[in-house]
Amino acid sequence: MTSPQDHIAELLTLFGHSWACTAELLCDQHPADAVAFTVIEPDLAFEDLTYGQLRDRSARLATALASLGVGHGDRVATLMGKSAELVIATLAIWRLGAVQVPLFTALAPPAIAERLTSSGTTVVVTEAAQRFKLDQIGPVPLVVTTGMASGNDFSFHAMLSAAPQPVPVSVGGDGIIVELYTSGTTGAPKGVTVPLRAVASMRAYQLYGLDHHESDVYWNAADPGWAYGLYHAIIGPLALGRRSLLLHSGFSPELTCAVLDRFEVTNFTAGPTVYRALRETGGKTSAPLSHCSSAGEPLPPDVSVWAERALGAPIRDHYGQTELGMVAANGWHADVAAELRPGSMGRALPGWRLAVLRSDVDEPAPAGSPGRLAVELAGSPLMWFTGYRGLPGRFTSDGRWYVTGDTAVRDEDGFLSFASRDDDVILMAGYRIGPHEVENVLLGHDCVAEAAVVGAPDALRGEVLVAYVVLRPGYRPSHTLVTELQNLVKTGFAAHAYPREVHFLAELPRTSSGKLQRSALRRSR
Repeated sequence: MTSPQDHIAELLTLFGHSWACTAELLCDQHPADAVAFTVIEPDLAFEDLTYGQLRDRSARLATALASLGVGHGDRVATLMGKSAELVIATLAIWRLGAVQVPLFTALAPPAIAERLTSSGTTVVVTEAAQRFKLDQIGPVPLVVTTGMASGNDFSFHAMLSAAPQPVPVSVGGDGIIVELYTSGTTGAPKGVTVPLRAVASMRAYQLYGLDHHESDVYWNAADPGWAYGLYHAIIGPLALGRRSLLLHSGFSPELTCAVLDRFEVTNFTAGPTVYRALRETGGKTSAPLSHCSSAGEPLPPDVSVWAERALGAPIRDHYGQTELGMVAANGWHADVAAELRPGSMGRALPGWRLAVLRSDVDEPAPAGSPGRLAVELAGSPLMWFTGYRGLPGRFTSDGRWYVTGDTAVRDEDGFLSFASRDDDVILMAGYRIGPHEVENVLLGHDCVAEAAVVGAPDALRGEVLVAYVVLRPGYRPSHTLVTELQNLVKTGFAAHAYPREVHFLAELPRTSSGKLQRSALRRSR
């Protein structure tokens, strides 16, 4: 039997070679009659999309996109829900050697515009329900829509009548296939450029972390507009050539249980918010679940205990980032599985070496001491992140470590427990939200002189946003103003990221040098 280390080396060769072709590796090499995705509608009607159908349709769309001028290295955004069209569009982009820019459907027009401009997107592929947002951001690139095409739009479904692209473009292991935006503490969202060789890490996690078998009915409930959903509801299953469920709907506990039951899901992964919501609504399932996994935020130990009773399987907590993919887990595969330790997110996965660094020096902290969670580059052959588009990453000056920005504790056996964020990024229901973007929207209101946003603990979502606002002279606090500010964030940034509370202050706490003290705001609650 191949050892994990040997398997990792094989994957790095496969996905890192100079001739590596995304479409070939993720689609064309798989049996044409094997089901790639089962797309489920809210009424539980479904469509099976085979690898053969995915190959044909994406090759036709690739030809049509090429006629619009899309070629190697061009950015093409997808503003779409979890649908067959999303998967077809994504693979068509890769067939051309172009780069997918995923856009979360909850983003408001200004946030979409910022990402389109930053990435230099040339074409946006969207759906009818999202098309109106592009009309609100001024001049936009070319638009392909799955809805009724009008004006200068191009019809997605009409484009599928083009002749199939004969040969997909090879980009090699260093070729960029995705540019995904992540929020930081300050400044604009940062572009994470994902090379094809990163798929080696995604396939390794799909195997060792999730233990995704060919016989599984596998469902990752995360949205592919974000890293975990893109990497492990779309790319990871494609890399293995195995089936993945996509629910073409928003989340509800009732619908989640209905899908688990109707499709007899065996391998399920989602954020802790999903599991907490299922528990609060008394969710139970008759699905033959053998594996439940969690990622995106810390998993409370009591939720895993509940799951073993209500769902029939414990939940194993996993850890990763947009910049890394998944690097630590209470893995399910026999080669990495170990007894669960309450509150732990597991150990480093094969291909990764993790450490907890001291706060004052870039050296490992003693076991049991909190510190900065970091990846040691020399011991992590699956490491693919080298920096943001146009910006450096969080690497130590000697180039030995990548620092995640999370604080953790490591025990004597290498098990890691999440402690906190090391910066001010807010972790809500698995979404990392930078306060800067929300604050900028609040400052756009005529009455707001200053604004600060922090995270506050929440039983369901882990954290929620709380805003502190200083008003301009002549304005007074009111319930109406609170609602106005909340709606402003919904329409100016993202529907999911509005502040659940808005507090009005005479001044914001600052240091003697004028730096905002977010920690003082958190302590004041």
